[in-house]
Amino acid sequence: MLNGMHIAVLKGGPGSERHVSLRSAEGVAAALRSGGARVTMVDVTGPEFDMAPSVDLAFNCIHGTFGEDGQLQKLLERRGIPYTGARAASSERAFDKLISKKLFIEHDVPTPPQEILSLSRGQKPKFAVPFVMKPPREGSSVGVHIIRDASAIPAALEDLKKHDDDVLVEKFIAGRELTVGVLGTEALPVIHIRPRDGFYDMNNKYPWMGGGGGSDYICPADISEIATQKTQAAALRAHRALGVEVYSRVDVILDDSDNPWVLEVNTIPGMTETSLLPKAAAAAGIDFPALCARIVQLSLAIPS
Repeated sequence: MLNGMHIAVLKGGPGSERHVSLRSAEGVAAALRSGGARVTMVDVTGPEFDMAPSVDLAFNCIHGTFGEDGQLQKLLERRGIPYTGARAASSERAFDKLISKKLFIEHDVPTPPQEILSLSRGQKPKFAVPFVMKPPREGSSVGVHIIRDASAIPAALEDLKKHDDDVLVEKFIAGRELTVGVLGTEALPVIHIRPRDGFYDMNNKYPWMGGGGGSDYICPADISEIATQKTQAAALRAHRALGVEVYSRVDVILDDSDNPWVLEVNTIPGMTETSLLPKAAAAAGIDFPALCARIVQLSLAIPS
């Protein structure tokens, strides 16, 4: 279905996940070309970027700020350019963890208890340790702090000031780190993530960036069939609660009683060689070129 299509692969972006985006775009471009598409790479550093008038579709590979938060989607809609993935409104809902949390609660999505702090008002966490502190509008675990001792709170708050005045604090849920890809209306096989050191932060997600020991991935996850079904159901419920179109990747903690707890929904998940959505798709019999083609197909089917 890609034969003759001119697809612009949007890469880079101005945010903290730029290097990951550049790697994702390389893989996506190769996959689209193998499917017969004509591909143009477009490096986006902000709202001002050029795109050839012959482009049929923009394939968004920009993770995090600008690419994943609804800004780029609104710009493409104003220009009348079709694009892949979640639309502007659902992108904004998913990227802002404060909005996501509210919608999860309203739609009975299992998610850890939380509180919201305002740093400018000097608010401090009320949870007993351990708990998690994170900026509400970042991706790839940027700025996430797992607080196991109260003495770590001041340094964490100082770091969080770099990102936002608001801080999301969540009860720490001990358990297995899982992720579930959603493609169309289907939940893909569950992946169990086992970081080799610490938790699944930017360094362990992308060891090729030179910062961490990486992670091991088990797909399908080494959990019971009942736990698998519960986890996939929770992921689909979260995806639908935010109104996400086309595809996403939902991060979940499975506690020691096999209860899933949804952390967040990623609307532009990584598409690098170590990324999880392609791993889950492969386990479902969908190779990488077919995954990219399916994303194109589903995106074009959304009414403009």
